[in-house]
Amino acid sequence: MSITEKDLYRDTPVRYLGYANEIGEAFRPVIKKIFVHASYAVAISYVLADTADKSKKQYDKPEILGGGFRGAAIASGDTLLWQMFASVIIPGFTINRICWLSKAALKANKVKGPVGKWGPTMLGLLAIPFIIHPIDSAVDYAMDNSYRKYVK
Repeated sequence: MSITEKDLYRDTPVRYLGYANEIGEAFRPVIKKIFVHASYAVAISYVLADTADKSKKQYDKPEILGGGFRGAAIASGDTLLWQMFASVIIPGFTINRICWLSKAALKANKVKGPVGKWGPTMLGLLAIPFIIHPIDSAVDYAMDNSYRKYVK
């Protein structure tokens, strides 16, 4: 990819599809589970599309530059693992726990009405921008010290 070429899956608003499950988790306390599950389908579809894109781009490179089947397989594994952990699994779990804990705290303090109902959702939504970069950095570190270390 050239320096000026934009990556559709990482440099455009398409990237936000990877956060669909966090939105679903934030709204879990107030919506039906089918919508939460649908949000995961959107996020995982994004991950699979990005994986296919990175794999094809790597495959199309000359073998001397890491292209071909082996290069594509390594790129696929790297993208799939990184995206699943950084975009789906860890953030989804984190927002789920934030909402669950805040709901439990509000219930324990007998908070009812709109705050009791919507408070966990609002906290979950507010947390999303704060969890993205630490999770991405942690997944980068983990990938650099595991998968990426052994597939070169």
